[in-house]
Amino acid sequence: MKAGGADAAGLEALETLGLVPGEQVRFRRSDRARWQVGVVACVERDGSLRVTDGNGAARTVPLAWVQVQGRRPAQWEPLADRAQRPSQLHLDFEHRHRRSHQ
Repeated sequence: MKAGGADAAGLEALETLGLVPGEQVRFRRSDRARWQVGVVACVERDGSLRVTDGNGAARTVPLAWVQVQGRRPAQWEPLADRAQRPSQLHLDFEHRHRRSHQ
């Protein structure tokens, strides 16, 4: 079953990592030195993260090259750090996301 171009397994894998579709992340590409901001779509079958960059292009990025927003504003941390924490952080993001869009 597809939801917005992502299959159910890819969306479930996002949840396991503590991510939700539409969440902002930053990532590095092998051909660029600077971090780029993008939006999470899903986890691909090969385990990489599908991210939409600022130009609207879909990118697949290894998880090791992805950072997520930490608990404090303007603080970024490796995705692996978030994935190792309990799922409470995921719920915290949903709460902050809802509050900022009211």
